[in-house]
Amino acid sequence: MTDRITSDFGTKSTARDVVQGHDLSGQTMIVTGGASGLGVETARALAEAGADVTLAVRNAEAGATAAVDMNKTADGRVSVGLLDLSDLPTVAAFASAWGDKPLSALINNAAVMACPQAYTAQDLEMQIGTNHFGHFLLTTLLARALMNGSEAGRASRVVSLSSIGHRRSPVDFYDPHYRSRPYEKWAAYGQAKTANALFAVGFNARFEDLGINANAVMPGGIMTPLQRHLRREEMITFGWMDEAGKVNDRFKSTEQGAATSVWAAVAPELEGVGGLYLENCAQALPWTEANPFEGVMPYALDAEAAERLWALSEETTGVRL
Repeated sequence: MTDRITSDFGTKSTARDVVQGHDLSGQTMIVTGGASGLGVETARALAEAGADVTLAVRNAEAGATAAVDMNKTADGRVSVGLLDLSDLPTVAAFASAWGDKPLSALINNAAVMACPQAYTAQDLEMQIGTNHFGHFLLTTLLARALMNGSEAGRASRVVSLSSIGHRRSPVDFYDPHYRSRPYEKWAAYGQAKTANALFAVGFNARFEDLGINANAVMPGGIMTPLQRHLRREEMITFGWMDEAGKVNDRFKSTEQGAATSVWAAVAPELEGVGGLYLENCAQALPWTEANPFEGVMPYALDAEAAERLWALSEETTGVRL
C-alpha cells in the first residue's frame, strides 16, 4: 500500500490531540450514541473545537446529562435529539425534524454488541437492525442536509463505526436476520460491523461527486457500555481483563478510542477521500493472522458486496435513492 493514508497520530492519541488546532466554528455535526462511551468523547472534542454538535440518543435523560457536562467546556454548543435506531419510524422522525439544515458531519457511533437474540420493532435482527439498517436510514434521509453542509474546498463527511469484530463474519445475504440458521451473537455482531464498513463504500460511491465522503472507522478495544451484554467471566476468558479486573494494556481509553472518529471527521489528509476503513488515525492495512487485532478483511471493502447490501438496505427500509 504505497499510497496508504497516514497521519502524525497513532494508537495512543486522543480525540483532543487530533482536533487541536482545528477551528470548527460554523460546522454542524451529529453524533449518534453521544450520551456514553466513545460518543461522549467524540462529541466533546468536536464541540470544544467550535462545532455545533447534536447528540442523537435513545435516552433523553442521559443525553441531557451528557450535554450539560460537555457544555461546561463547549460554550453551549451541544444539544440533544431523540433517536432510537432500532425503530425505523423514530429514525425517520429525527431526520424529518432535522430537515435540510446544513450538516457538516454525521458520526454513526451508536451500536449494540453481542446481545442475546432479539429483534427490532420492524423484526430485524437487533445487531444488524440497529447498527446498520437504522444508520442506513438515518444517513440516506440526511443526505440532502449533508450536501447542504459541504462548501467549496470542504466535503461533508460520514463516519461509520465498524470494529475488528467484522472479521468474525461477512454479511450473510441469504439469512441476515437469523430466520433459519442458529443464532450466534458474535457472528451476528461481525456481520453488522462488516455492514458498517460496506455502507461507507456504497455511500461514498453514490455521494462523493455530490460533496460527501464516507469512511469506516475501527476505534480499537475500549471498555464502554458496549460490553453491557457480556459477563465478566467471558471477558476474562477473552483476555480483555484479568481475574482482578485489570483491563488488558492493549485496550484504549475512551479518549483514545474516539481519536480515529474525530480524525475521520476533520483530517485534511482525508479531504475528498472515501470508501476506506480507518484505524489508529490511518488507513488500515489488510488483516493477517499474525496481527489479528488490527487490519481489514477484504470482504468488508468489496464493492460488489457493498452494492448488494445497498439493494437489501433499500428494500428493508423503503428508501430509494
